[in-house]
This record gives sequence, C-alpha cells and structure tokens, in this order.
Amino acid sequence: MTEFEEKLRQQREESMTRELEVLLSSGNKEEAQVSRKDFDGFKKLFNRFLQVSGPSVDWNKIHPPPEDSIQPYERIRAKGLPDDIAGSLNKLVVLKLNGGLGTSMGCTGPKSLISVRNENTFLDLTVQQIEHLNKTFKADVPLVLMNSFNTDEDTKKILQKYTHHQITIHTFNQSRYPRINKESLLPVAKGLGLGGANGEAWYPPGHGDIYASFYNSGLLDKLLAAGREYVFVSNIDNLGATVDLFVLQHLMSQPADRRCEFIMEVTDKTRADVKGGTLINYHEHLRLLEIAQVPKSHVDEFKSVTKFKIFNTNNLWISLPAIRRLQENNSMDLEIIVNPKTLDGGLNVIQLETAVGAAIKCFNNVLGVNVPRSRFLPVKTSSDLLLVMSNLYSLDAGSLTMSRLREFKSTPHVKLGSSFTKVQDFLKRFENVPDMLELDHLTVSGDVTFGKNVSLKGTVIIIANHGDRIDIPAGAMLENKIVSGNLRILDH
Repeated sequence: MTEFEEKLRQQREESMTRELEVLLSSGNKEEAQVSRKDFDGFKKLFNRFLQVSGPSVDWNKIHPPPEDSIQPYERIRAKGLPDDIAGSLNKLVVLKLNGGLGTSMGCTGPKSLISVRNENTFLDLTVQQIEHLNKTFKADVPLVLMNSFNTDEDTKKILQKYTHHQITIHTFNQSRYPRINKESLLPVAKGLGLGGANGEAWYPPGHGDIYASFYNSGLLDKLLAAGREYVFVSNIDNLGATVDLFVLQHLMSQPADRRCEFIMEVTDKTRADVKGGTLINYHEHLRLLEIAQVPKSHVDEFKSVTKFKIFNTNNLWISLPAIRRLQENNSMDLEIIVNPKTLDGGLNVIQLETAVGAAIKCFNNVLGVNVPRSRFLPVKTSSDLLLVMSNLYSLDAGSLTMSRLREFKSTPHVKLGSSFTKVQDFLKRFENVPDMLELDHLTVSGDVTFGKNVSLKGTVIIIANHGDRIDIPAGAMLENKIVSGNLRILDH
C-alpha cells in the first residue's frame, strides 16, 4: 500500500470503530454485551477486507489436489464397521445450519419449517433421522442447530414438539453483523434494534461464522466436556446429508497422533453444479476455491467440468478439539466473500461473509471423500421440491432414498417456471404429484396445472404462452412430448 492508501485504511478503521461504539451505546446492557462479541468478529473481518484488494488467489499457483488427498467413498466403506457402533456415535454431534429464511421459495419464517414430504418439515426429517440412529444403536447423538436472529425465535417455539423424542437438541445463535454502506463504508444501522427500517441493517455473516459463534456460545466447551470429539455439519435443506457410519468409523480408527481433523464430502460435478466450490492444492495445502474468489478472466475455466471435476457438498466432519485450538490461537483465517446487496429504498450495501468449508486449510490431516451423489440432495427451489415429493424417492425414518423401481440412478432435470416459484402457488398447480419414475427431463413454463395421477416419462416440455393456460388432464401419460397452446378443463 502507498502511504496515502495506508492512511485512508487507518481512517476507515477508526471511523468504523467509532460508529460501532455509538451503536453499542444505543442498546441496553445485555444487548450491548452480546453485540460487542459480534462486533469484535466483524471488526477483524472489516479490517482484513480493507487490506485485501482483488481476487484472493493467484491463478497460476492453483494445482489439482494430490491423488491421496481425495479418497473414493468405496475405499472408506470397504473398511467396514466396528462392533461398538454406539461408542463411535456417542463421540459425535450433528450440527445443522439453520440460519436461512424460506423467502426464495415464497415462504415467511425459517426455511427448515417448510413441509417437504408427507407434511414433514426439514427439521422433522432431521429429528427422525437422529432419533432412529439413537434407537437402533442405543446411542445418544445430540442435534445442534445454528440459528440466526432471523430464525431463532420461530425455531425455538417449534422445538417444544420434540420434547418426548429420543434426542437432545441444543441451539446457539450465529453472529449479527451490520450491513455497510457501499460508498461511506460505515454501518447503515441507526441503533441495535431490529424494528422498522433498522431490520434491513443487519445480516447473519454466512456459515463460516460457525466456528466463532459455536466457541463463544459456550456450547463447544460443554460438548467437549461430555466426551464429544467430532461434529458432522451440513445444510438443513440438504436431505441427503445423513450420518454416514463408514465416514465416522474412518475418523475414529485413525491413530491418536494422526487423527484426521477435517473431512469434506465432495461429489462429481455435473453441468448443474458449475458454480459449486472445488478443492485445489494451493501453497501445498488443500483449499476450497469458491467462484467469488476466481478472477473474472478465469470464471469459464473454473466452471469447466473437465478441469475441476468435483465440488463441495458442504457435508463436513470436523474435530471439536481442533476447532477450540484454532479459536483460542486466533488461527482461523477464512477468505472474505463480499456480497453486494440493494436495500428496499435503493441503497447499495455490502455484507462481508465467510464459508464454513474455507477453514479446511487451517486444520491438520485433512481429507476429501468423493461420496455418491445421493448425499447431495438440496432443496433450493420448487423444482427440487417436486423431485423429493415424488415417487422417485421413498422415505424411511426421515431419510430419502432413490426408489428401487427407477432404472437410472441419476435424478431427472426439472425446470419449473416463475408461476411455480412460491410454494403455495406450486402446491395449487398439482392435484397430486405426478409419477416421475421414468422421467429424464421436465420443463414447464407459464400457466400450467396438473390433474390427478399424471405420468411423465422421458423428456416432457409444457409451454403455455402469455395469456394461455394448459390443464394437463387427470390420468394423462406424457412420454417424450412437447405440449403448447391452450387447453382448459373446467368443472361442468
């Protein structure tokens, strides 16, 4: 940095510190105490943001990961299971990232409370999976939810319904950081409260915040004191992220002095996953490379399925003692993701975020495991929801598995148009979910509804142009068909 740039950076740091103190003085003692911890983390992130310019990687220094750093799942599975499965499970904690809202699917409140199958929500299915493990192996695996200020209150109300289930549930809140005015680089918040216009002034800073929040909450120490050694972390909307006993056994069977501290589950990339983060070798360390870190001139290369063949599922197995060590030594160095947003009033802001998987470079004895695609079943859109609600999957003890009746183990490609985006609109357009066992590809665009017991096979494309409507009649079987025009079916 030039002397001028260095002075400007210091000035911005000082201005930010002053503004944060003003915000702290606007709240009551308890609010200020919690926010001060959050602001300490935010200041570290902001100060690093001021020092870094441009992409955080040198493209010429990127190399494919060494052969032995990513193991095929089959090799892990071939090692078998121990006699004492309960002993291994009792050293495990399952943590679900539960900070997101259902807004992208037109729902209010936490995304984890959306019904996905037989009236079961994401949270119901998670509880059922872990309860089934506990009952089957007479184990005691606890569930931990990392909530955000957006989801905490609603989630805690719902947790009461699991009181009589064989599962212990803990929660902690991730940090609350202030959004920054893009021009002034100062917080847009006018006080610590969330009311009125101030509601838009705050954000949860991405799932990379898990390490600091987990540590600061006191829950990490409590679980370590109870003999827990590993945490399995995943997104609550990934229905394929169940506890895998073979991966757990691989962790537990390592010699004590060479214990693996971090396993990232990766899977083969398809054209649908070109934006997903990938593992690379960088300065002799295994590292996660996200699309936000890639120089613009290399984005197409990053998206290539031939050069970067795998992507991160965000199913992670992490050593609890190692998290504590890195937090205590202040050694958790995660790349900053700068996320630009425009608020309702038109104000341009930025939010500084980090990703949980980026920490892989900070741990010792890390490993990628190339798992089957079935362990990555995220529900981000109504198109994904249609797949998991259909007869392509069967539900058993909270886990979804591909139906044995489907000949191909690949998932069909489903693209539903904007009329289906909101869950309540999507549900109104299907009298029941079509038979999709033999479907390869479905595209639906415009005002389209489906009657009862419709069967879709091969490639089906249904397009209702603006002003037209297509009602697919009850009992219809569409195989390799394109449907367009106008078809109304009305009750007489």
